[in-house]
Amino acid sequence: MKPIYIDYLNALDIEALAMTDAEIIGAVEAGLVAQGNGRTVIEPRVHLEPDPSFHGHFNVLRGYVAPLDAAGVKIVGDYVDNYKHGLPSEFGILNLFDPRTGAPRAILDATVITDMRTGAVTAIGARHLAKKSSKVLGHIGARGTAYWNVRLLDHLFDFDEIRVHSRRPESRDAFAAKLAADLGKPVLAVADWKSCVEGADIVVEASRLPEPQPLLKTEWIKRGALVVPYGTMSAVELSLTDIMQKIVVDDWGQCKGGKFGSLRAHVETGRLSEATLHAELGQIAAGLKPGRQSDGETILFWHRGLSLSDIALGKAMLAKAGEKGIGQRLRFA
Repeated sequence: MKPIYIDYLNALDIEALAMTDAEIIGAVEAGLVAQGNGRTVIEPRVHLEPDPSFHGHFNVLRGYVAPLDAAGVKIVGDYVDNYKHGLPSEFGILNLFDPRTGAPRAILDATVITDMRTGAVTAIGARHLAKKSSKVLGHIGARGTAYWNVRLLDHLFDFDEIRVHSRRPESRDAFAAKLAADLGKPVLAVADWKSCVEGADIVVEASRLPEPQPLLKTEWIKRGALVVPYGTMSAVELSLTDIMQKIVVDDWGQCKGGKFGSLRAHVETGRLSEATLHAELGQIAAGLKPGRQSDGETILFWHRGLSLSDIALGKAMLAKAGEKGIGQRLRFA
């Protein structure tokens, strides 16, 4: 048997790549377009909860992207109390394989990949579903994905006003300060959900609740807004879907089942179904279904997170690493 090598990118390697906002968005959109064109295979994510007292679980995401000639599996640990230990709430590993032989090709630290690709999907969704004139962003949550949500959204919309809120004052203040420094504009940390959400053109809810609690009130949502809820535990009212002209998801297969997700109750009560669903984002990105068609439409976009986005961004990082001579090659067999 000929030698088999694995390309390995750790967190420091990925930081050294200095992926640009445009590179991140472009890579992830390529995966979405492939999905929309029916050139992917995606299996609904599965979960492992080692012990309820640990306040965390593992997500396992699996997929294949034909245009990229890659299959992948990502495992992410999601532990809400990690801040108490000085650790990020999520750790991840992405494994890429040859889809024809099953041979391993690469291992990448997927912690920041998860953050980046989540932000990119939020931003791509907004590019297709938010008003072009959107100037006010309200963002709930300050975890790792939150940074990339705000950064990549601002890359596309150049907001006049950015409001952020999270449960702990030290968390939201530090989050606002980092964003203000990196974006070069004021970012307002607000003390409550209503002040953050009410009147915003784009609302992103990425809270970290221990159990479902309807903290985001439907009455606060401005007509014509885009609302993007993706917390693991639901923070929205059942009435939220009632005011929407369009509901879009990233993958209906994984949105319609499973234990977690911000619209789980809406699926279980029939408010969100194949009949009420407008489209998957990939269908819109591929030009097969329309996105926003008027400024008056109030639209909801729910994304659970796609293995396809991890694979697409991982492949783009490996390509750039090869050009820049970054990373390591490990002998596998």
